[in-house]
Amino acid sequence: MARILIIDDDPAMVSVISDLCREQGHQTVAFNSGKKALEQLTTQAPHLVISDLKMDQVGGLEILRSCRELLPQTPVILITAYAKVESALEAMRNGAYDYLTKPFKIDELQLVVQRALENQSLVRENRNLRQIVREKYRFENIIGNCSRMQEIYRLIAKVANTDSTILIQGESGTGKELVARALHFNSNRAQHPFVAINCSALPENLLESELFGHKKGAFTGAVQDKIGLFEEAEHGTIFLDEVNSMAQPLQTKLLRVLQERQIRRVGDTKSLDIRVRVLAATNEGLLEKSQSGQFREDLYYRLAVIPIEMPPLRERTEDIPLLVNHFLQKNATHAGAEPKRIDPKAIELFQQYRWPGNVRELENAVERACALCDDGLIQVSDLPPLIAKQTPAPEPTPLGLPLEEFTRIQEHRYIAETLKTCGGNREKAAKLLGISVATLYRKLDSGKSEKS
Repeated sequence: MARILIIDDDPAMVSVISDLCREQGHQTVAFNSGKKALEQLTTQAPHLVISDLKMDQVGGLEILRSCRELLPQTPVILITAYAKVESALEAMRNGAYDYLTKPFKIDELQLVVQRALENQSLVRENRNLRQIVREKYRFENIIGNCSRMQEIYRLIAKVANTDSTILIQGESGTGKELVARALHFNSNRAQHPFVAINCSALPENLLESELFGHKKGAFTGAVQDKIGLFEEAEHGTIFLDEVNSMAQPLQTKLLRVLQERQIRRVGDTKSLDIRVRVLAATNEGLLEKSQSGQFREDLYYRLAVIPIEMPPLRERTEDIPLLVNHFLQKNATHAGAEPKRIDPKAIELFQQYRWPGNVRELENAVERACALCDDGLIQVSDLPPLIAKQTPAPEPTPLGLPLEEFTRIQEHRYIAETLKTCGGNREKAAKLLGISVATLYRKLDSGKSEKS
């Protein structure tokens, strides 16, 4: 049941409209004066306002403007005996939901009332959904207390409400799309679309059509005009995931879009202006790819106006207990049950594992353990085999060695671990170690000769 405010200086008309609304099961509050109705507009908090257009002192347009200011979600229907196109257009321009002329049909009024209330219900539902989404993608939901994650939080908070193009870099599973959504839903674009596409999922010709749209007859199978994702994201955000996989010809077209803020549909001869923020993500070193000629260098610098580097999970193991707890709570919420507990030995193994799949792999491991565990306690036996079969004990410190020999052994182990972290890339390892590549080669060679 809705509360409907009815305003008309003709008491007979107020009575008729009130009866028709009550027939539909609604509560009505009637006024014969626009001025008195305005005085009680906010206290009545109506779900719908029906007002005559022409009244003494305060008319329907003034009622409409006050509703738009004080009750922006409340639809307004205007009724008048003066069926002029100009007055109808003015009413609609000022935000009226609909416009009826006297004499109107009974079913016509009731249908407009029904549609207005259904529309208001959808608006309210969409607003609630948007609030839920905003809660889901708050900055705090990007879990992590380590210093690198804290830096990322501060950077996101600074740049979320700008229009700058952002390049989010990191291995698969590090949470790049989560950051992209947080940037969008904490910006002034949050009421507009967030459109994401994985650039590696489609071949070049289909990806171009998906991004920019096409005209009918542009290619075989183009049986009608199609708008692209850039147009769908108008006033909002487009997220180009795995942009590193984009073919060179398409890179050129994307560069033009970023420079000119215009797109052209495939097969079209005219360009369209766009007002879209571009976020991109890469799971490869895009600067290195651009320097080797595999990616346009000018496009890289257009995308990386503000770069965000997501650290792999193995470089922030102190965050693993926090992440595990978050996933246990999430699993419990979905299952409608109490959160599972976890054996500290299982946490230790989680912290020793290398996590090639990063946070995504950790979440899957926790979900698996929750499904397999007994008595609400996750034990080592519930973990994936690769994690459970690790040898957790560190090597004992050798005693009786000269200090110089012990230092050399520890140095060699540290170099080997750094190389492993860098996937065998000696240039990257040397950079992390703060030594030249030549020095790294010399230390590796000395380690081999001493072993032999």
